[in-house]
Amino acid sequence: MSKVHVKKSTNWVSILTIPLAFIVSVLLYLFVFGDPGNFNADGSPKAGNYFALIYKGGFVVPVLLTCFLTVFTVVIERLFTVYSAKGKGSMEIFLQKIKTNLSNGNVTQAMADCDKQKGSVANVVKSGLVKYSEMERDTTLEKEQKVLAIQKEMEEATSLELPMLEKNLSILATIASIATLIGLFGTVLGMIRAFDALATAGTPDPAALSSGISEALINTAIGIGTSALAIIFYNVFTGMIDKLTYGIDEIGFSISQTFASKNK
Repeated sequence: MSKVHVKKSTNWVSILTIPLAFIVSVLLYLFVFGDPGNFNADGSPKAGNYFALIYKGGFVVPVLLTCFLTVFTVVIERLFTVYSAKGKGSMEIFLQKIKTNLSNGNVTQAMADCDKQKGSVANVVKSGLVKYSEMERDTTLEKEQKVLAIQKEMEEATSLELPMLEKNLSILATIASIATLIGLFGTVLGMIRAFDALATAGTPDPAALSSGISEALINTAIGIGTSALAIIFYNVFTGMIDKLTYGIDEIGFSISQTFASKNK
């Protein structure tokens, strides 16, 4: 049984990205957002200085920034991986070439096209074509068994390639779920501090209360933005992978049906 060559994808994103993103986030929080130049002499944020306002969001801000940087990194890595899976040229043109070569009985040229295209889709298709050639030379199996063998080879090759395409999407799904909750947690803590300060001061100060609430809501804003970004790209990548899978299934059906029709 032929086996498709599967490019091993390293686990660097899931292993290194989150710790590195946290370190970068802490440094940004302390030395960029917390730069003394962002604040007035009394420690209040300068008018219109959003870095200072974000800094006032408290210790939850670095956690939210970690989520954001992780989403950004995973999105870049997944874009590269998914586009690499398509190969060098248009996937639609590539699949059409394969169908044309199969209908003309030119399996060798079809495999050559796979070598030129490269990528996960081409790997799976070539695996099916190699099995196709093997079954044409095989004289021991019935036609139905040969067709099943081709289909099984395509399914196995697909199952080897798909995990690489879906890898790290779980990180996006997780952040999409928790980023808003982390933001709300930071907001609640900020509101508690704001009202506690007012209670301690005795006389309610509307300006101080408004300032405290705006600082607290920064966490929710960052959390919602990060969550929205993660959801959008998770759905984008899922759609792209589904399209690739549909193309693989379509050409797999064509390969098995062509074999069946030419070996009656």
